Amino acid sequence: QVQLVESGGGLVQAGGSLRLSCAASGLTLSSIAMGWFRQAPGKEREFVAGISRSGGSTSYADSVKGRFTISRDNAKSTVYLQMNSLKAEDTAVYYCLPVTALTLRSALSGYRGQGTQVTVSS
Repeated sequence: QVQLVESGGGLVQAGGSLRLSCAASGLTLSSIAMGWFRQAPGKEREFVAGISRSGGSTSYADSVKGRFTISRDNAKSTVYLQMNSLKAEDTAVYYCLPVTALTLRSALSGYRGQGTQVTVSS
């Protein structure tokens, strides 16, 4: 059974930083591209960042480019999202999900974690 456990969220002031982690079990992380998504209240889930299986390729939403960095440690079965210069509009529940290797932007169906709440106060 695949488990994706996100952590590292919290309350931070605008301009601050957070580092999210996603611990994966039940799958071989090195065999799958991964991404981060977020969902704010009343809004649809949106793509944030994606990373290839080896970590050699990444993709970012325009809204976070230059502020967020996705990385992975396959030996630790963990994917990270470093978030700097946070803005109020980054407030959302953040999820990590497997993504298609071709685009790194589309979530594969059938996976779900509990997410981690990020709240940025202005």
